[in-house]
Amino acid sequence: MSEAGLLRMRLNGHPVVAPCEPARILLDLLRDDLHLTGTKRGCDLGTCGCCTVLVDGRPTLSCLTLARLADGHDVTTIEGISPPQGLSPVQRAFVESGATQCGFCTPGFIVTATALLRDHPHPSRAEIERAIAGNLCRCTGYTKIVEAIATAAKDGA
Repeated sequence: MSEAGLLRMRLNGHPVVAPCEPARILLDLLRDDLHLTGTKRGCDLGTCGCCTVLVDGRPTLSCLTLARLADGHDVTTIEGISPPQGLSPVQRAFVESGATQCGFCTPGFIVTATALLRDHPHPSRAEIERAIAGNLCRCTGYTKIVEAIATAAKDGA
């Protein structure tokens, strides 16, 4: 960390300096200290994917990541996925495909799908399923989620 107890990162495109205890996890820093509550606390074990954020563009489980490891890096939460004019193509596809159900897992899926489509603009169904394998949904059965990601890919997300 740059100075004792201070973390410096780019968060959703903006520079942030925040006090940070050495054992603080990134999820707690985002939700409790920085009041970005779109990233969900699901399991605290890294098994559900609800807490997925992007660190330097890579999907990262924020419940398993020490906040200090984000020092000097770019962090994008679900709040940073939306463009100023509304929903991102992935978010829009989730809404239009009915892939949200209760919505609790949706931020993690959207963050993961955003990274997938950035790196693989035209993924196969198998690639989509592999990419979201670390995200759990207890409501949808995944069909609508996979359809939404495929639709976003087709629409050029």
